[in-house]
Amino acid sequence: MKKKVKVAAAVIEQEGKVLCALRSAQMSLPNVWEFPGGKVEEGESLQAALEREIEEELGCTIKAGSVFHDYTHEYEAAVVQLIALRAELIEGAPYAREHERLLWLPKESLSSLVWAPADVPAVNELQKEKAAPKT
Repeated sequence: MKKKVKVAAAVIEQEGKVLCALRSAQMSLPNVWEFPGGKVEEGESLQAALEREIEEELGCTIKAGSVFHDYTHEYEAAVVQLIALRAELIEGAPYAREHERLLWLPKESLSSLVWAPADVPAVNELQKEKAAPKT
């Protein structure tokens, strides 16, 4: 039986763009894009896990909000439940500590990247949202 992993991922939007992270060559599933985040530890809330992971991976502080999308994908090695949460950047600027690079992209451009399979449904949902009117 495959290992089941619960992962919290951040959908961080700023100035009409979404933060995307490229997995490094050293990571499992190298060289594909994902929403940054990580494993939820036993007894940890989704929000606490996501805030901890973003601090560790991107060196910035976020406020994790509500669940945006929940999808389970079966990979060769494990079954991953990817729970994407809306998140707001509170302090600092994200930088790639573990990822190859970070990119801010408008929602309509997200499909131009090659995404990790577990992230694809959340990308599709984001692209269905209407862009917020500019003020």
